[in-house]
Amino acid sequence: MTAVPLQLPRRLIEFTLDGQETRVPEGSTILDACRAAGKDVPTLCQGDTLTPKNACRVCVVEVEGARALAPACSRRAEPGMTVRTDSERARHSRKVVLELLASSTDLSTTPRAAEWIKEYEAKPDRFGADAARVNEEPKVDNGLYVRDYDKCILCYKCVDACGEQWQNTFAIAVAGRGFDARISTEHEAPLTDSACVYCGNCIEVCPTGALSFKTEFDMRAAGTWDEQAQTETTTICAYCGVGCNVTLHVQDNEIVKVTSPHDNPVTHGNLCIKGRFGFQHVQNRV
Repeated sequence: MTAVPLQLPRRLIEFTLDGQETRVPEGSTILDACRAAGKDVPTLCQGDTLTPKNACRVCVVEVEGARALAPACSRRAEPGMTVRTDSERARHSRKVVLELLASSTDLSTTPRAAEWIKEYEAKPDRFGADAARVNEEPKVDNGLYVRDYDKCILCYKCVDACGEQWQNTFAIAVAGRGFDARISTEHEAPLTDSACVYCGNCIEVCPTGALSFKTEFDMRAAGTWDEQAQTETTTICAYCGVGCNVTLHVQDNEIVKVTSPHDNPVTHGNLCIKGRFGFQHVQNRV
């Protein structure tokens, strides 16, 4: 039986969103309101199971009377405020952010990145061939997942998932300053020598593919990874009695990775090492 949390209904507040009077529950963010209204505001660092970090700045909107653009993922909607999501100022800011990100990191596996670059007419190449890039080889130091920091945009979602917001392992953190800032284990030790417990919850929240299953990494390298050909089946993990939901991603009759539904009241998208990576025994066929 699934527990359903009960709480008092929140009162509705009214504000103007792109010229339309909008009503949302008190405490909703501008991004919540945009999604409820069917408005496509891009975002990378926002996660539905994490507290916003305001790191990527792709979701900025214009709030009347405010000096600076506001991140829609964390700015709460307030009664009487006027918000413009598609103003020239907001669009220009998103364009520049996308140019900076695409010129310094590899966004090839970031969902919708190419679509947004085209929509906002971003031109990452305008910075020239000498634009600073990470240019770091993928770290393959274990058999479960790969760290490809050439794709990392420093959104901090993996740090939060590993730290106080979910796992409380604190195996990774941000090291360095400025362009040298990077996600790192303590003293840059190999993952196998770190505090990592291989829950893979950092992979679950990574928006760019900087963290990926070893199976996915190998299949992409071989040119066989095809998300369009994959099916998803959600079931219950059989390892213990907690009742975690697992979603099996299957391609060519093989499980290629495991995720967990973010709206599940037990897991909220999180799993342990067994639930996330312990699926190979299913495929040991005699």
